[in-house]
Amino acid sequence: MDDPPLLPIGELARRTGLTVKAIRFYADRGIVPASAHSPAGHRLYDPDAAARLRLVRSLRSLDIDLVTVRAVLAREMSVAEVAAVHAAALDTQIRTLRLNRAVLRAVAAHGSNAEEMEIMHELARGSQAERRRHLDDFIGSAFGGVDANPALVELLRATMPELPDDPAPEQLRAWAELVELVRGADFRAAVRRMAEYQAAERAAGDDTGLHGELSAAVTEKVGAALAAGVAPDSAEAAAIVGELATRYAGTFSRADDAALRGWMLERLAVANDPRTIRYWQLVEIVNGLPPMPDLAPVFAWFAAALRSSVAG
Repeated sequence: MDDPPLLPIGELARRTGLTVKAIRFYADRGIVPASAHSPAGHRLYDPDAAARLRLVRSLRSLDIDLVTVRAVLAREMSVAEVAAVHAAALDTQIRTLRLNRAVLRAVAAHGSNAEEMEIMHELARGSQAERRRHLDDFIGSAFGGVDANPALVELLRATMPELPDDPAPEQLRAWAELVELVRGADFRAAVRRMAEYQAAERAAGDDTGLHGELSAAVTEKVGAALAAGVAPDSAEAAAIVGELATRYAGTFSRADDAALRGWMLERLAVANDPRTIRYWQLVEIVNGLPPMPDLAPVFAWFAAALRSSVAG
């Protein structure tokens, strides 16, 4: 049986949809070389060259480099292997493009300058693991080597935010602010003092749990007093302090006396740092949740009412 006739380059171009120039390019680089040459020196190709060139065209249309294309044609790599590698690469490119888009949207929405844009981009890029290290370093610096409240440390780790691959502008800005906050030496020192205070409380046998119900009661009672315009040195405020002091006494198994109220005031002074409240707000924004209300006014009113009660 005779071999099928060889194809001139023009016929090969017609069958593949490639230009003659492109076919010559792939031949010169040894990707799909000519099978033979005519007496006049023109390139001739076997019929299988058309299928190989169509494969080359498909791979190149997916931005696969010539080295990889050559490996596929030489059967050093399968098409499936190449597809898997390049799909992963495209995933990375897509994440990068989404992040760049989020930075630009945040800059446009808030009128940021070039320096703020660079800061946002620098803090947001990198893998989740790389971004997570900012918060891991903060927790290690603030709580490492200290027998602080384990429930609080666990809460910090459990709620550690992860910036989405396609963050909204407010999530991106919150992430940048959060990283700047936890990098700050003053904030780390303040949280470290709180951790050391908790460790001392634990060493003395006091319960340092989170006590969500007690915190909710303070927020509810004091929030209502603030909304009603109750002065912290009034008789009405004294009654609220008395009610909350009774709750504290029951929760911590202490006597309801002046010493308890002084201890409550001390705990408030340690915990009432507006930056701590801002930390939790930023965590919730990055996690796509509504941020908690600003409790600084609640703590300030409660502290003032407690001081008035202790002085009285």
